[in-house]
Amino acid sequence: MNRLTADTRVRAGVLDVACHVAGPADGPPVLLMHGFPYDIHAYAEVAPMLADAGCRVVVPYLRGFGSTRFLEASTPRSGEQAALGADLLALLDAMGIARAVLAGYDWGGRAACVVAALWPERCAGLVSVNSYNIQNIARAMEPDTPANEHRLWYQYLFHSERGRAALLQDRRALCKLLWQMWSPTWAFDEATFERSAAAFDNPDFVDVVIHSYRHRFGLVPGDPAVAEVERRLAAQPVIGVPAITLDGEADGVRPPEPAQANAHRFAGPRSHRILPGVGHNLPQEAPRAFADAILELVRR
Repeated sequence: MNRLTADTRVRAGVLDVACHVAGPADGPPVLLMHGFPYDIHAYAEVAPMLADAGCRVVVPYLRGFGSTRFLEASTPRSGEQAALGADLLALLDAMGIARAVLAGYDWGGRAACVVAALWPERCAGLVSVNSYNIQNIARAMEPDTPANEHRLWYQYLFHSERGRAALLQDRRALCKLLWQMWSPTWAFDEATFERSAAAFDNPDFVDVVIHSYRHRFGLVPGDPAVAEVERRLAAQPVIGVPAITLDGEADGVRPPEPAQANAHRFAGPRSHRILPGVGHNLPQEAPRAFADAILELVRR
């Protein structure tokens, strides 16, 4: 079982970001962005595949996860999409990376989509699980089908103080349940879960998570520092960079969609693929397919 070491620290924007960095310093840069409730070990197999292929691979802990820390106690512990995108852009700037392939899923995929849409000159290509992953907050209160509403029970739980208390009381049990429900075909063992669960001990984890799931429904205000980014995202900007979008056929959060469902959100070349028997944590469940998608964009 591969273990990724986050032995590189980068002061970027409002964060001291802990990253795993691998591969040749002059290789084409690739940033791998994890989701909730996961960590950098979602890329434990993908990262070495890309490094062996000559890529410069950066795998950061998101805000609220692992050993990434806020620089100032006064910074709002926001989990909103604008903050995640701003964090990724700041990391590119701080590391002197002019342009990179951005890849991710869940929260990390959202950060990658934000940068690809708003700062396309910084994105050489995008690999996004669940296609166009920018939230349409203005329509957040429009109900989905009953089956899809059922999948979002955890989000509604986090809207209440009971949900915050549940996460504080036993974040491991709650997050493990989400792993099981979201990836029903993935037979992960206890050691695999615990390797990632250590990242949830971050002192800002609960605050960032709760804010994320309240903000996306318009229930709490965002961080004023990223209000302009959030305003631009409200327009649902089109992604024009080369993109490969992936869905897991067994995804327990967002069921797979045909390519045409989001075609109007992509102005550049795009390939959409549905992976059979794969759940929500796609890079960890199907690392070869995820790495191959990235290498397609690197080699364009």
